[in-house]
Amino acid sequence: MKKLLVTGACGFLGWNICQAARQTWEITGTAFSHVEAIAGVKITKVDLTDFAALKKLFQTVRPDAVIHTAAKTSLNFCQTHRAESQRVNVDASVNIAGLCADYGIPCVFTSTDMVFDGLNPPYREEDPVCPVNFYGEQKALAEEGMMKRHPMTAVCRLSLMFGISGPGATSFIQPMIAAMREGRELQLFTDEFRTPVSADTAASGIFLSLEKVHGPLHIGGNERISRYEFGAMLMNTLNISAARLIPSRQKEVIMAAPRPPDVSLDNTKARSLGFRPLPLSEEMKKLVTI
Repeated sequence: MKKLLVTGACGFLGWNICQAARQTWEITGTAFSHVEAIAGVKITKVDLTDFAALKKLFQTVRPDAVIHTAAKTSLNFCQTHRAESQRVNVDASVNIAGLCADYGIPCVFTSTDMVFDGLNPPYREEDPVCPVNFYGEQKALAEEGMMKRHPMTAVCRLSLMFGISGPGATSFIQPMIAAMREGRELQLFTDEFRTPVSADTAASGIFLSLEKVHGPLHIGGNERISRYEFGAMLMNTLNISAARLIPSRQKEVIMAAPRPPDVSLDNTKARSLGFRPLPLSEEMKKLVTI
C-alpha cells in the first residue's frame, strides 16, 4: 500500500478521511491536543508548528501523499487569538507544502468557503477571495503560500460539514441534535446561507482532488440553505417533535468574528470530475442512529 499522511486525523474531517482511506492506504495520522486511537491508523502526536518535528515526521513516514486537515477552525478563536491561530493555519500549512515539494508528492489542503465575503454567490474556483474574518483570511493566506511553495497542492474549499463523528471531535450537528431532543431553544440564522455537505461525501471529493486537481476545488452540496432551514429539515428528517427552533438574524447575535451572509459554493467543477453529493435529506437520513 502507498503511505498517506493525514494531519488532524482525530478531528471531525480527519477521522472521516481515515475511515474512507484505511482499506487502500497505509495511514499515519497526526494529532496534538486530542489524541484518540483510530482502527487501522498509526497516530503520532506532533506539534505541526515545530518545523524540526514536522521535518522529522516526513523523514520517518516518507509519505506518498499528504492530506492536511489540521487547523484552528473556530472563527471566534481565530479572531481573538490571531498570532496563535496564524502559526497553525498559515505557517504550518506553508511548511507542509514545502516539505511535500521537497519529496515531490501530492498535497491536499482543506480550506473553507469563508475565504469569500458572501456578497456574490454562488462562488466558483476562479472568483477572487475576500474574507471578512481572520479565519477566512488565514486560510486565504495559506492557500496562496502553499501554492507558491508547491504548485501540486490541491486546495479543497469545503462548505459547512456535518455527519457521523469519531471519538475525538464532533461536527456542529451533534450538539444541535441533542438540544432538539431535549427541547432546548435553538437560535438559528435565517440570513446565513451555505451549501452543506456530509463529511464522508466531502472525503470522496478530497480523494478526487488528490488524483486530479492542482489548485482550488469547491466541495459543497448541491443545495443552498440557511441555518434555520437546515435545522427544520433535520428536525423533520429525524422526527424530533420536541425541537424548539427560533429564527434569528446575524445582527441579533454578538460574536467576535463577523460572518459572511452567503458563501454558497458552485460545485460544477467537482461534479465534472465525478463528485456526487446526495440530496441533503438523504445525507441526513444517515444520522438517524446518532
